[in-house]
Amino acid sequence: MTGTILNDVRRGYYADSVALMRLSQTITQVPGVQDAALMMGTPANIDILADANLLTDAGRQADGGDLIIAVRADDVDAAHTAMTEAASFLAQSRTAEGSARAWRPKTIRAAVNAMQDANLALISVPGDFAIAEARKAIRRGLDAMIFSDNVAVADEAALKREAQELGRIVMGPDCGTAIINGTPLAFANRVRRGSVGIIGASGTGIQEVSCLIDRFGGGVSHAIGVGGRDLSRNVGGLSTLMAFDMLDADPATESLVLISKPPPADVAAQVLERVGASRKPATICFIGADDLSMPGNATQVATLLGAAEHAVSTHQLDRPPPHVPRIAVPPGRRCVQGLFSGGTLCAEAQVIFRSAAEAFSSNAPIPGGGAFSNAASAHALLDLGADEFTKGKPHPMIDPSVRDRALTDALVSEQTAVILLDVVIGFGSHHDPAGHLVGVLERQTVPDRPPIVASVTGTDADPQNRTSQVAKLESAGIYVAPTNAEAATWALTAIANEA
Repeated sequence: MTGTILNDVRRGYYADSVALMRLSQTITQVPGVQDAALMMGTPANIDILADANLLTDAGRQADGGDLIIAVRADDVDAAHTAMTEAASFLAQSRTAEGSARAWRPKTIRAAVNAMQDANLALISVPGDFAIAEARKAIRRGLDAMIFSDNVAVADEAALKREAQELGRIVMGPDCGTAIINGTPLAFANRVRRGSVGIIGASGTGIQEVSCLIDRFGGGVSHAIGVGGRDLSRNVGGLSTLMAFDMLDADPATESLVLISKPPPADVAAQVLERVGASRKPATICFIGADDLSMPGNATQVATLLGAAEHAVSTHQLDRPPPHVPRIAVPPGRRCVQGLFSGGTLCAEAQVIFRSAAEAFSSNAPIPGGGAFSNAASAHALLDLGADEFTKGKPHPMIDPSVRDRALTDALVSEQTAVILLDVVIGFGSHHDPAGHLVGVLERQTVPDRPPIVASVTGTDADPQNRTSQVAKLESAGIYVAPTNAEAATWALTAIANEA
């Protein structure tokens, strides 16, 4: 890989990681730029830059509180142009921040002094610093939501044990979604208030279930994200159990939904024992898990759709089965290519394929699935938000162009019968993911193009407006199913009809 690599290190210059990832994508559009990244100089980020061939000796000298601007370009002139663009964008951002607010607190202590009735801190700093900031928060009487990742699991467990002793809850690390008292946090959706409480070790799982509850006539009291590792054996469900205690004691919460990938047997047993001690009905969705022994007040469901339907059953859900369109598949093809931005949405699709006895592979397989290979002769359901696709890049919910290359490859493959997609909207997500997807399709002239089946996770109250997003997709000839689970079913039905 040839080109000119430049690094600029800004000492003691912190910026939010999401904003930096968006800026990185903007810089890659500069003519002659091969790749670019703006990252804090943590050891993990330095490794990412080195792996991407974006690191120089100057970047290797950065500390965790320093910002690294890294560019690889065709030549020196293009590299310097990109650096100038990055510096200009950063200066504009700082100027806008300064004009919007004369003073902003720089520490947890200053923030608490300025807002003494605050009870929650949302932490989004490099992982090396997240635990220290969260510890400051809980010791000052705040609950903490840690958006940051790259936190050692031992540090997570220790922090959560301390929080438990202090009577505070820690959501995360790597907690992408929560709805507290009707307020969406991080990647979340605007849903109506109601009586269903949600606890989830999955961000997009919470989003899909909360949005479907809203659409089916129910409402959400709180949705508490606990982080993807909370139900691991190392952490032992500490935050999950605390969240259950909180919602069990909340008079506005009449029923509960628990969403996670399958936990270890001993952790699952501990959580289900706590569920059984409650008088409130509970819906348990351990995506991909075998049938488990449930306490009398709990029902296990296999899918996110099933969780939402069961949670609102007390509202006399009357949902007629949707019309399944006849989807024409190119002759002789049988492979479904699933390209998901949501990891739990990918897992739910795998559950649908497994229940239909269809063999599939995935980079994040559920029990019964195969490890992904590049063989084009089998169904492949990919989580494009996984680390191997997003190192140094935005999540596809933030920047849907991360999915463009995989989508283009699936469109031109002579093995692809159906392309299966999710579109996730809401706060934190791209402002128009459907419009971006349609733009990609308009630039492709593929004869005998495989049909695309999609679903949209979100509500009409979200900034992007779900109805508008669905209309854009359908105008481009995309089949839009009511839910992610039904989109997977439609894809399977299409290839079954072809056979």
